[in-house]
Amino acid sequence: MRIFFWTAVVLGAISSVLAVVTLITREWIELVFGFDPDKGSGALEWSIVMGAALIAGACLTWARAEWVRGHSATG
Repeated sequence: MRIFFWTAVVLGAISSVLAVVTLITREWIELVFGFDPDKGSGALEWSIVMGAALIAGACLTWARAEWVRGHSATG
């Protein structure tokens, strides 16, 4: 597989984990950075979940396209 496949897989996995972690514990942002950027409204957390989910979907679609391209070229 080409480097594009592995890049898409890694980025998709990282984005998926970020989305799931943010869904499970929304306070990680406050713990890591030491302040509450959205003043408790949760808007930032939902933005992170949606953005990470969109990035994960795009990256995993890209990885699938690379997978198909790699297998169609060899066989």
